[in-house]
Order: sequence, then C-alpha cells, then structure tokens
Amino acid sequence: MNISTLRRPVSLVEGVCQQLAAIIRGDTSTHERWLPAERSLAEQLGVSRTVVREATKRLEQQGMLEIQHGTGIKVVDKLHRPLSESLSLLIPGMAERLRQLNETRLSIEPQAAALAAQRASAAQIQGMLDIQTQLDAAPDNAAAIAADIAMHHAIADASGNLIYRLILDSLAELSFTSRLRTIGRIGKSAAVEHHAQILQAIRRRDPEAALEHMRTHILAAGDDMDLDSLNLTQAN
Repeated sequence: MNISTLRRPVSLVEGVCQQLAAIIRGDTSTHERWLPAERSLAEQLGVSRTVVREATKRLEQQGMLEIQHGTGIKVVDKLHRPLSESLSLLIPGMAERLRQLNETRLSIEPQAAALAAQRASAAQIQGMLDIQTQLDAAPDNAAAIAADIAMHHAIADASGNLIYRLILDSLAELSFTSRLRTIGRIGKSAAVEHHAQILQAIRRRDPEAALEHMRTHILAAGDDMDLDSLNLTQAN
C-alpha cells in the first residue's frame, strides 16, 4: 500500500480522504482488505491522528471504510449505503417507494443498455451470457432474483458509466423487494424472455433496440408488481 506525505495547501482531512479513496479504488483484489492502524497512517501521511480519525470517519459515512473498534479499519464496498438508509425515511409507503423505483429505473437503465450496446467488451458480453444461463437454469425464485439483479448490474457496468452502477447499488435492497413482487408472484419466464432480447441487442451493437427492449422490460415489471393490491394491503 503506497501512502505518501500530504502536500499543502490541500485541507488535511480532505487530502487524507482523497489519498485513501484513490488507494482503495486502485486495489482490485478480492480478498479482505484492511488499512494500516491509525497511528501508522498518521505517521505515513505526516498528519495527526485526529486528522486521520476524521478522514476515516468521513469515508465510513460514504461507505468505503468500516471502523471496527479494537480490530482496525476495514475496506468495504458500501458506497450505496447513505441513500439506501434514507429511502424508508423519505418515502414511508412501500408501494410508493416501488413506484418511484420504477420511474428511476426508466430514467437510467434504458440508456445504460444503449451505452452497453456501444461499449461492452467481449468479456462483459460473455459475462452477461453466463448470467442469462444462470437465470434460465435458476431452480427457485431466490436464485432467479439474484441472477436478474446481476444482469442489470452487468449491463450498467458495461455501459461504462460508474454513476449508473452506483445508483443501482444504492437501490439494491428496494430492487430486491421489487423482484419479490414480480418474479416472486409470476415466476422468472418474463425476465428470461426480456433479458434475452436486451442481450441480443447488445450483442448486435444495436443501441436503439437495447434501449427499447430495456424500457419495455421495466414497464412490464411495473405492471407485474401490481402496486394497487399492495396499496390496499397497506391501507388495511
């Protein structure tokens, strides 16, 4: 882990945040990762432990670190956490949260699919094909939901737009609930068919078709959630 002494006049706390964030993003290893101890970080950065403590707290709030008192500072991938934790407070009703989720997906995912058709690498397309195989062979709703979500995340990754993926991660818990209202109610067949159409368009490098197929898929998912019945259940 390459840590260098900070240069002024950057705010010390902000400078530590930027350097640690760059180190975290630059390490693509999949094994569990920990930062050096607070004292060691302070010495390597040339700042006080108070500055390190404030910076790591900020990164924890942003979902990049997890401070485990008595153990250390763990690197995590929870950038979505701040938004995820706010949704139930901002929008108390589940039916309304799901309705707004679908609106959000309509604003983002068709364009992500179009960009994926233009930008996806051969390896990314193969990854989507593998996920489609998993969805088709899913033995139960839990496995189908996991594959469904994985496909949408793979398309966002292939779009090359990291903000799209971060937004989808932020909505992960609510997206899981929406799949319980669709795949959980009517099965996986619609998802299998729609994903196949989207994937075919991406493989053909046809952004317009990819956009339209994704739009159709999300609109159908909104209908399949049957939010009117959920509203009635909540009212009772």
